[in-house]
Amino acid sequence: MEATKSVVCYDYVNHPYEKVCKALTLHANEVFHAATKSAETRAELVAAGLHVKIAGIEFGKEILVDIKSYVDVEKKHERKLSIQLEWKAANSSRLFPVMEAQLDVYPITSTETQLDFKGEYAPPLGIVGKAIDALMGRRIAEASVHHFVSEVADFLRKNLD
Repeated sequence: MEATKSVVCYDYVNHPYEKVCKALTLHANEVFHAATKSAETRAELVAAGLHVKIAGIEFGKEILVDIKSYVDVEKKHERKLSIQLEWKAANSSRLFPVMEAQLDVYPITSTETQLDFKGEYAPPLGIVGKAIDALMGRRIAEASVHHFVSEVADFLRKNLD
């Protein structure tokens, strides 16, 4: 079994939890599509371009975001929407890691909502992939996740009324 690497990122949206949840449960594909400025959306898959800069070098790859499930939790003192998703490279997918992730959405205040991304990936290509991950892959994964969460939050901030 391959050892997985964890990536965590968070951001917030200055809109009530109910509005953010409604946008993400009814229109997650469109939100992810618009936030990543993608050219293509199909069924439960979103083709998205993630581009990040590491040490002045830009890395970019078209990815497919597959929304696996939504879980709405409402307990006595807790409300949370969890979106299970997976992303992988749209092309040459065996050369790139697959990210299994959960995007948790919950209220901070009556007018602010938190987005927490928790993901795991296993570097592909065995020992070669582990070496690449150690050199730069981990930084690319972290920057990609940060970019994705930041763009989703920014899109929601600007487009919810």
